[in-house]
Amino acid sequence: MAKKKLGFEDLGGFVFSTDNDFDVDADSDQIETPEPKDQHLEAHFSNKGRGGKIVTVIKGFEGKDEDLNTLGKALKKKCGVGGSVKDNEIIIQGDVRNKVMEFLKQDGYRVKRVGG
Repeated sequence: MAKKKLGFEDLGGFVFSTDNDFDVDADSDQIETPEPKDQHLEAHFSNKGRGGKIVTVIKGFEGKDEDLNTLGKALKKKCGVGGSVKDNEIIIQGDVRNKVMEFLKQDGYRVKRVGG
């Protein structure tokens, strides 16, 4: 028996397009990453939905996924903590917003502290 297709990923990521010029094989990773000075990032504090664990969430990054992963890895290394990159957000374990903001400003990013 064939496996059921359950979600968008199983269907190739899209279901229907009304665009006559739509190209299924168009590579969406061709987005260029803007310069750090053109990025407007936000450093959030969060503990909701994480079993009470405190994390720092960096939102607002625009560009390629590989550049986001590279930045996330550099932030984790700088702070000496774990974390992940999910849904176009960098999640760093602990309340390390000051370190993160200092690192991002040194790299030329515009970063704003958001929340408590």
